[in-house]
Amino acid sequence: MSKLPEDTAILEQLRSPQGSEAAFRSLVRAYGPLLHRHLMRMLQSSADADDVLQNTLVKVFRKLDNFRGDSKLSTWLYRVATNEALTWLRSKKRRHQRFSTEDPSSLVANQLMADPYFDGDAAQLQLQQALATLPPKQRAVFSFRYFDDLSYREICEITGTSEGSLKASYHLAAKKIEAKLKEYV
Repeated sequence: MSKLPEDTAILEQLRSPQGSEAAFRSLVRAYGPLLHRHLMRMLQSSADADDVLQNTLVKVFRKLDNFRGDSKLSTWLYRVATNEALTWLRSKKRRHQRFSTEDPSSLVANQLMADPYFDGDAAQLQLQQALATLPPKQRAVFSFRYFDDLSYREICEITGTSEGSLKASYHLAAKKIEAKLKEYV
């Protein structure tokens, strides 16, 4: 995949000692909303998405030398954000298992209803609850394909998973979500 001209300019600025602060702001403006939406779908909490986005951006800034430019900047950013979200979810799951026996989908419903940024209707709430029942990696694959309309090739680059596995994972996730949504009817 070729880099976008905007990516090249941001990367040049980020790697320049004089322009790194302005470039970081450009990076946040260009990709912050995109990454935040992705993280919201994975984490289903605006507070968690904010925290993980901050962790992601700090990690990207610190590890910029690791970006070789073989893929688009957005692909690398998605990969870092997804890995940060998966780490966050594992940590949260360990903490949650110690203190609660609550069903994940009802926990998501409670979090979403309490979230001041959630403005969805009942159907959106049900979709988010169904997403909460998916394993985190499967949720990420479904989100990339369904919400972000990324190709399997792009998702392969982000996740480091084969196209066949991704297709199977997406199909399985869609079936699980469909079955869960039928329960609400």
